[in-house]
Amino acid sequence: MGEWQRTACSLCYLNCGLEVQLDGRKITRVRGDKAHPRSGGYLCQKAQRLTWYGDHEDRLTTPLRRRPDGTHEPIGWDTALTEIAAKLHAIRDADTAAGRPGSFAYVGGGGQGNHSGGAYGTSLLKWMNSTRHFNALSQEKTGDFWVNGQLFGSTIVHTAEDVEHCDLLLVLGCNPWQAHGFSNARQALNTLKNDPDRRMIVIDPRRTETAELADLHLPLRPGTDAYLLGAILALLLERGGADERFLTERTEGFDEVAAVLGKVPVDAWIAHAEVSRVDVERAVELILAAEAMTVRVELGIQQGRHSTLNSYLEKLLYLLTGHFGRRGTNNLHSWLLPLWGATTGQRSEITGFEYIGGLLPANTLAEEILSDHPNRVRALWVESSNPANTFAGTRDVERAIRAAELSVVVDVAYTETAALADYVLPAASQHEKWEFTLFTFEWPTNYFQLRRPLLDPLPGTLVEAEIYARLFDELGVLPPSDVLASLAAGPRAQLQAGLGALVQAMPERAAILPVLLYRTLGASLPDGAASIAPLWAGCHRAAKTMTVPVQRALGSPATGPRLGEELFERVLAGPTPFSAHEQDEVWSLLRRERVRLAVPELLDWLAGLDPAAERPDPAYPFSLLNGQRRAHNANQILRDPRWRRTDPDGALRARPEELASIGAAPGDWVAVVTASGRVVVRAEADPGLRPGQLALPHGYGMAHPDAHGRRVVSGPRINLLTDALDRDPIAGTPHHKDVPARLEPATEQERARAEADSLRVRETVASGQSGRFAGL
Repeated sequence: MGEWQRTACSLCYLNCGLEVQLDGRKITRVRGDKAHPRSGGYLCQKAQRLTWYGDHEDRLTTPLRRRPDGTHEPIGWDTALTEIAAKLHAIRDADTAAGRPGSFAYVGGGGQGNHSGGAYGTSLLKWMNSTRHFNALSQEKTGDFWVNGQLFGSTIVHTAEDVEHCDLLLVLGCNPWQAHGFSNARQALNTLKNDPDRRMIVIDPRRTETAELADLHLPLRPGTDAYLLGAILALLLERGGADERFLTERTEGFDEVAAVLGKVPVDAWIAHAEVSRVDVERAVELILAAEAMTVRVELGIQQGRHSTLNSYLEKLLYLLTGHFGRRGTNNLHSWLLPLWGATTGQRSEITGFEYIGGLLPANTLAEEILSDHPNRVRALWVESSNPANTFAGTRDVERAIRAAELSVVVDVAYTETAALADYVLPAASQHEKWEFTLFTFEWPTNYFQLRRPLLDPLPGTLVEAEIYARLFDELGVLPPSDVLASLAAGPRAQLQAGLGALVQAMPERAAILPVLLYRTLGASLPDGAASIAPLWAGCHRAAKTMTVPVQRALGSPATGPRLGEELFERVLAGPTPFSAHEQDEVWSLLRRERVRLAVPELLDWLAGLDPAAERPDPAYPFSLLNGQRRAHNANQILRDPRWRRTDPDGALRARPEELASIGAAPGDWVAVVTASGRVVVRAEADPGLRPGQLALPHGYGMAHPDAHGRRVVSGPRINLLTDALDRDPIAGTPHHKDVPARLEPATEQERARAEADSLRVRETVASGQSGRFAGL
């Protein structure tokens, strides 16, 4: 075995520090990095399977071009980039001639710990004179961002939780035991449970592993979070729970909020949520008694009914009670580089949805392409993403990809989206290049980790930065190589002026500054780290905008450009804190003088809630949790079914008596039916679910070579069951955690096919190997 090498996990946004051993190109052993300044040796069950990301037979090693019959043929890089550049030029020129905005859509920006390509992909978006950017954040989080913008003054202002120091943790719509979401989650939950002076409330329909540890579990009916939170807030105000000093000193608009909450029919809303009034009273008592409460939320409310309203109400829980901006409460956090942008008020001409944080709702991608509007999307570029599986309404997304005049996928594997694209460009994996995450959500000390490559890129693959640089060369935008080499050889202090001169000579180069940095500064970076050159600009920005916190983090007296250079060198060296704030400095992160509590659109929404209008449809009496977190599912970057030695079928979980109601038993094949589709799945009993609730996992439904080299789909493609129009009215995020559904017995033909596919997957898992890539 080789020496232990330091890296970080890429399977959730915490990116905990790891150490790994290699056997050739395989990661064979994984352990927590005890020296990591944030995670300190923590290791969860998902990280132990990290090898499966890039070591499987579905890896791409040559560009592919779509044939007329729909299959793909291998081509060379020069051919691929020349043809793609010609088609991009034609589409851009046609847009300019027609006087219309750019008809180019970019789906990307990186997944989890794979963010280096984002700067280069957005450069192409800008060069195409387009703004249509979609990614996983706009499928999950933009309602939360919109609320942050209303309350704190900008969508870039984002909240953090201090779980470590709270005496009350309120967990809402998530299961940190499986999904993690804050540092050292299982360790933190156990520590909290075993401390007699600390408490935990869990609000979740299911009796989750986290709920088992809680002092109080409120198992509300799916889709009723807004009603329950509204009732809790009303009771808190009725009992004097508003922190008047905090509200006076730090907020505005409390009277308007209190007026709406004062009219909440508490008993009716609690009854609608189907929880005990006694338990709700207990929750209120725990909140009133808390010295420092922090609220942890996730997709359970951010992809549930009333999702943007839910995000507002969960923030009111800690704002109205003064559990904000203090140790042990919710706070704000700094950024090395923001992962999303500010909201400007721009709206889509096609759907009318607002660009939140610079992003359009993922659920609207198909509409942007399939519309007959003259400004529809004509070119689709997908990087490190798989919308054919992950966006709502799979069939419409597939149809939209086929309908685009040009579709290009940049990825490590032959994904479901790649299988439909005109061109597929093979990228190096996360462990074959310098990489990082911009999920830096810590307070008061915030950390950044730059990961060195563990392996050389597979022959035939390129890092994203090189793909885009070669493309821009084909597009005729890059300066001559000798000009770039001259800048690269010069001092860094002159680099900004040199880049400015290049842009002045050709103004369209302003869109591709990250590529120019890659070709200049990147050439001077050690050990092939050129692709992370845009971080240099981020380090200088951080040093300029939060000088004192950066100085504290580095223990440095430097200022100005010297501080920026020192931060960049520390980032290159390994995991490092990049900012360290004093507690009172949290208020400097606001973009308003005071927190704005009264948001008219959301107060009107709250006032208009009506339980009578939200009764279950008798045709679809179940609530399907579509995308559950489990022990052995992570995300769409883990494609090989061999990593899941448990739950290989991605089973449907249901209460045993509800399976019995259709004549089914655990292990049987059953059909889940929604208004959008029908999926046949293996059944599994879970008495921890609420009556009327079903659950399917995310991260399945991917085709992969089986043991004989034929492609087989592993587990349910859950977005065959979803409707892109069933979405939040403000953010467009889907209602994945509350999909109306019914259960039916599978037909004999369905059972036979499902069993055959399952057997092929299980043979692959049991054999420990799959066949060669068979995507052509």
